[in-house]
Amino acid sequence: MKDLRSYKGADVVPVHLEGRLVSIDPLRGESDMVALWEAFGGLEINPALQYFSQPYFSGFEDFVRWLNSVAKSGWVTHLFREKATGEVVGMASFMRTDAANGVTEVGGVAHGPLMKRSPLATEAHYLMARHVFDDLNYRRYEWKCDNRNEPSKQAARRYGFTFEGIFRQHMISKGENRDTAWFSMIDAEWPLLKAGFEAWLSPGNFDAQGNQKRRLEDIRAALLPEADR
Repeated sequence: MKDLRSYKGADVVPVHLEGRLVSIDPLRGESDMVALWEAFGGLEINPALQYFSQPYFSGFEDFVRWLNSVAKSGWVTHLFREKATGEVVGMASFMRTDAANGVTEVGGVAHGPLMKRSPLATEAHYLMARHVFDDLNYRRYEWKCDNRNEPSKQAARRYGFTFEGIFRQHMISKGENRDTAWFSMIDAEWPLLKAGFEAWLSPGNFDAQGNQKRRLEDIRAALLPEADR
């Protein structure tokens, strides 16, 4: 077991992360907010964010106020850009960070239509996780979502987060009860998870039509020691 008596992770700050398909940049100013709003089709952002706890937006001004309020609460929001086009395609935030214990959460995750079910999403979350473990030296990375949000739970499992349980009646969201599903990955798991991400994202894992040859889950399972399969 590690000696943690002098442990302290680095602070989470806005950062630029570069992949083969996507780049990640800090949210800076109203022009980025406009790009995000447009990436989701204006008010079409409301159904996309149906499981977020804030009230539905009545217009762009509400969206700006929300982004500014979560920034004040400690969220460090980043934009996802498709490198081929330069278009903003989604967002996510580092939030509820506890540097003393090496813990942060990825939250406020929203994938626009151009990003859903594409390698862009997988690469973006790989880059964020790699930053947490390799750059910040963190011990734990969390993913939480409304327990009714099946796509989010499926994504967490696919990326390699481990389900930890349900926090019942955790909060009130849009005037309704929210039970929250908790997932995490930890530093001891990261080397295998990282190898799985990198093997899946390799250009050789895709055919000429851009279809995957091997699923991320299958690649990760094959990397496990035989006794753990």
